[in-house]
Amino acid sequence: MKLESEHLEILAMIVEKGGLTEGADALGKSQPSVSRTIALLEQRVGVPLFEPGRRPLRPTELGASLARLGSRIHALNLEARQLVDRYSKGQAGRLRIGGTPIFMDGVIASMIAEFQRHHSDVHIEQSYGYGDTLLPHLRNGSLDLAILPMSAAQIPQDMVFVSLLAGRNVIACRSGHPLTRKGTITLADIDLFPWIAPPADSPLYRDLQRALVSIGSQDFRVNFSGGTFASIASVLAGSDSLTVLPYSVVFLTRKTMQLEALPLKIEHPNRQLGMLFAKESATAPALAPFKSFIAEQCRQLEARIQHDQQVTRRRG
Repeated sequence: MKLESEHLEILAMIVEKGGLTEGADALGKSQPSVSRTIALLEQRVGVPLFEPGRRPLRPTELGASLARLGSRIHALNLEARQLVDRYSKGQAGRLRIGGTPIFMDGVIASMIAEFQRHHSDVHIEQSYGYGDTLLPHLRNGSLDLAILPMSAAQIPQDMVFVSLLAGRNVIACRSGHPLTRKGTITLADIDLFPWIAPPADSPLYRDLQRALVSIGSQDFRVNFSGGTFASIASVLAGSDSLTVLPYSVVFLTRKTMQLEALPLKIEHPNRQLGMLFAKESATAPALAPFKSFIAEQCRQLEARIQHDQQVTRRRG
């Protein structure tokens, strides 16, 4: 014997409201159609579901038990409709985000946390990688979005790149480093200290090499290389080593990680930090609000950086 779930929902509403007319009104149905549904259900189970001659309607033991099941079905159906509605509006679902480790950990991770404060039902799966490793995943659909540094010449024709932040790098050190107390920093001053090198396959490692060449340093001593942003920041904070980092990373983590940017002009990379995604792909509805949120957060971050630099120049 198969019972229709809709019939059980109707039964539950009649029991809850205490009558056929009241139940029909609550369901937005006509009283005759609700009466026919109950008659069909009673025919299917083979016994009455309401005690005869009682007003208001009183369910039999079986009627009450089936009504409780109908209430659960109604609640689950309502939950399912709400889930579909939230998913279609981008308020629920799964996003697969990849990106370069230092920028993801130093900038984007805090933005993801803020996004999920308002979109707690969006599950974000984050992975690390660089352009050559992330592109295949964007193309085969196993990644929804990549956040990475890229120049205009590097953008593939089948991809869209949305710029977020300028590719500005700085020489970073711990707060209280001996060089932070010097009015003018020379190459001889810098040569006294070892360097932390980013992962060798990262764009930031090549930036480090170019930056040192731009200030006249041909040789540099490396005492730590690779690692995550957390390990690089920990070594930096606990030693007199120097490294090259995106200014946005230093700006956001300078208080929590006790980092500081030295007032040295170095060569900046000819690229932007931004979001890369496929032009033609079926994407999760949550991707659009996520991209908008990250873009707005980066606009606010850029404004804060500009304001901070203006204040620093006025003080200087």
